[in-house]
Amino acid sequence: MFSKRIGIDLGTANTLVYLAQEGIVLNEPTVVAVTAEENRVVAVGREAKEMLGRTPGNIVALRPLRDGVIADYTITEAMLSYFIDKAAGKSRFFRPEVMVCIPSGVTQVERRAVLDATMAAGAKIAYLIEEPLAAAIGAKIPIAQAAGHMVVDIGGGSTESAVISLGGVVVHNSVRAGGNKIDEAIANYTKKKFNLLIGERTAEEIKITIGNALVDDPSSKELKKMEIRGRDSITGLPRTIELTEAQINEAINPVLLDIIAAVKGVLEQTPPELASDIIDKGVVMTGGTSLLKNFDKLITKLTGVPCHVAEDALLCVARGTGVALENIELYKRSIAKK
Repeated sequence: MFSKRIGIDLGTANTLVYLAQEGIVLNEPTVVAVTAEENRVVAVGREAKEMLGRTPGNIVALRPLRDGVIADYTITEAMLSYFIDKAAGKSRFFRPEVMVCIPSGVTQVERRAVLDATMAAGAKIAYLIEEPLAAAIGAKIPIAQAAGHMVVDIGGGSTESAVISLGGVVVHNSVRAGGNKIDEAIANYTKKKFNLLIGERTAEEIKITIGNALVDDPSSKELKKMEIRGRDSITGLPRTIELTEAQINEAINPVLLDIIAAVKGVLEQTPPELASDIIDKGVVMTGGTSLLKNFDKLITKLTGVPCHVAEDALLCVARGTGVALENIELYKRSIAKK
């Protein structure tokens, strides 16, 4: 085995790269900065994210994936090429084998786009694995057993809920709502309620600092507060306001309910035998957005099924992709290849 094996969790918000025998070697934002005229890539990852909302007219910082699927093919290819070079080294005699994660609800055209972009970025063989399956493998769930396990992977662009048994997906549901929609909801809330315009980086910071999925008592003195700076939409001048956990909860609640509706949809379609397994074992949550404070408690409250966040939730999908790549014979039924 001279060629390297690389597993890529190509997320809407972050891209994680797993190198066989080494583990996760890269975790960078899925952002690319390009020149407006020639479409030439200027920066990728963390460096490009710093530029979001701060670029001059001749440079555009953008996210090439939207809702978990490729929105800009050429830029995704350039970004994949950058990540593969960074993980496997630029001067390589053998091209690497690359496995990429995709949401389970994507169309054949979207699958093809990921395979083609991976091959064009320099892979010898490209494999695809569905996100819920990779998340389950990464969360150390024994998916090969004849028992039902439910995984909910909540990322930046999409939420994948799936019931897995005997190494395959039995029921799945994908909804294009996740961390980015929560950020949008926060930005819209400050605009409507306070006439304050904020950027997506500020919205994300608010979500991480005072985001709370379940506020029992909105008037409680213990709720966190945070000062927000932005631009007044009426006067056009910079202004500072203070937001509380309860206000953010009010802002993000509709998005959280959309995500939970997808989880309920899967539970409603689950065969009775597997449903009883899920009630015993509970639902496992993975993905960055599952780390939102009290989100697991909110799902438990609204579905009646126990729910817990996996260890290293952000890394589960990338780790699962790498494990599947290292043991390809075991998982070959669930993997597409080119």
